Amino acid sequence: MIVSVTLNPSLDRTVEVDRLERGAVLRTSSPVLEPGGKGVNLTRALSRNGVASVAVLPVAGAEGAELSALLETAGVATRLVPVSGRTRSNLTVAEPDGTVTKLNEPGFSLSTTDFSLISAMLTGQVTAGDWVVFSGSVPPGCSGDQLVQLMRTVTELGASLAVDTSGDALMASITARPRLIKPNRAELAEAVGRELESISDVIAAAEELRARGVERVLVSLGADGAVLIGEHGAIVGESAVPLQRSTVGAGDCFLAGFLSKFSADESDEAAALVEALAWGAAAVSLPGTSVPGPGDIAYTNVHLVRQPDLDRALVAS
Repeated sequence: MIVSVTLNPSLDRTVEVDRLERGAVLRTSSPVLEPGGKGVNLTRALSRNGVASVAVLPVAGAEGAELSALLETAGVATRLVPVSGRTRSNLTVAEPDGTVTKLNEPGFSLSTTDFSLISAMLTGQVTAGDWVVFSGSVPPGCSGDQLVQLMRTVTELGASLAVDTSGDALMASITARPRLIKPNRAELAEAVGRELESISDVIAAAEELRARGVERVLVSLGADGAVLIGEHGAIVGESAVPLQRSTVGAGDCFLAGFLSKFSADESDEAAALVEALAWGAAAVSLPGTSVPGPGDIAYTNVHLVRQPDLDRALVAS
């Protein structure tokens, strides 16, 4: 079982415009309303492809009720934790050329009681051998100690820990010794405090985090593909996307694809990276925060490089 934990979920509304202009009155397409939050997206993608997954998330207020209803309608397995405050609501504006503008609310703080309820839910849900993925931003006021305490709750139960977050939350999570972290290029650069201009720079930065106790670092690089760094070295992969429609949620689908293979068979990291790239590319070709199903995922444009040119420059970000 793959359990996602989204501490700061959202109700996502996506609209399309011909061109985004500041200060103008614009006509949009009909809105698409979808459940949001990185862990929610991960579980949605896994579920749509027949991989057992459940999403654990706090919900509150009218937005939380609507989010819960959307997840139920989509057939996504959830363990909802009623908390105080209100679930946030985000807006995505998409343009025909693939440009996406996101307006994300910060979310609402969780109380000490709320954290206790989430911990109790995880204790009752997680069993030894599960993968538990902490994904996305943390609510305002969430301390590193509170986050790590939740993570240690699941590792003490014998689960494998994966983390997909950024900034202070990412650095705090490293003390919980996750088996896998999935930063993108900017998040990895922030973690090590310098720009990453080549594949060799990415690998060196990932090795710094591995030296702090992380088993594997899976780095998504957008148009430059991805790099997986573990005890057996680095594997670099690339994928082509003929038509890019939205990058929102693509990183979550990328991680879902990796875990769909790796959680079942850890002996073939390359196959797991191929799956990640294929799922991520499929997600980019879909509108809004749609997740790919089996019919959307193709492998013909995925290419692995086992001995990469480590000096290859990355596309400017």
